[in-house]
Amino acid sequence: MLGILFLIVGAGLFVFGPSRTGGAPDLVWGKRGVRDGDFARPRAAAIDHEDRLFIVDFTARVQCYDLDGKHLGFTWTTPDFRNGRPSGLGIDREGNLIVCDSHYHCVRIYTHDGTLLKTFGGEAGTKPGQWGYVSDCVQDAEGYYYVAEFGQNDRITKLDQDGKFVACWGEQGQEPGQLNRARALAFSPDGLLFVADACNHRIQVFTRDGQFVRAFGEPGSGPGQLQYPYDLAFGPAGDLYVVERGNGRVQKFTPDGKSLGTWGSPGHGPGQLADPWAIVVDRRGRLHVIDTENHRVQRVRF
Repeated sequence: MLGILFLIVGAGLFVFGPSRTGGAPDLVWGKRGVRDGDFARPRAAAIDHEDRLFIVDFTARVQCYDLDGKHLGFTWTTPDFRNGRPSGLGIDREGNLIVCDSHYHCVRIYTHDGTLLKTFGGEAGTKPGQWGYVSDCVQDAEGYYYVAEFGQNDRITKLDQDGKFVACWGEQGQEPGQLNRARALAFSPDGLLFVADACNHRIQVFTRDGQFVRAFGEPGSGPGQLQYPYDLAFGPAGDLYVVERGNGRVQKFTPDGKSLGTWGSPGHGPGQLADPWAIVVDRRGRLHVIDTENHRVQRVRF
């Protein structure tokens, strides 16, 4: 006889029936609102070296939580958000928060409590050092930053640790090495740069100097297929997790692109996702899935 799992989250009671592919979430938290601890369409996340979870939503608020969803008392916004809100978060080598101020064509670096340390970019355009819509930014072990953008430019820009231009690659298109809305970046354990090439429905892999290595994925909802991959993250064991905005699920891959299964389905119940934008993996291997249109976070082992 199949068991039923009950989970109490806040003031709500969730009931899980038989496990879906990848298992039921062990925690579902968050609700729609504008007070500290609430969300209005959360859209990006990052976990720092102290296991603090940062989430930015469509009000431009960056909020700081522990990994169980407890608000830690830090909430702030970027200097101006009349043109739009940030859509990418990351962590630098020192454990500071990288905020992609997408509509202001720049990257900002903050401490965990919201103190602004430095800003790169800020000028719109197509020349080196100018940016379009900034979607994500990561830093490698040597200190170089890699910035993904789309709109005016479908490309990736490499900066030194002081934010000076080093190189860029990519252009709009569907061929290998070309991009169509690069939404997110992540480094594999062996130091390759993985790119969620959202509107090409694939993952592309590059060296840190911009050389094309491989690509995998095609449009669809079957194993190994992707529908608007919007974020990606590597787990402690080296597996790659991709959140698909179009399919309302998370898909697990080997680094060379073999599908290892999916978790989630479209909907509003626990284990279901509505327009998910982001995913982060903690050091214990738990996925924290940003369930955007459900205004919540779901945590699961998969």
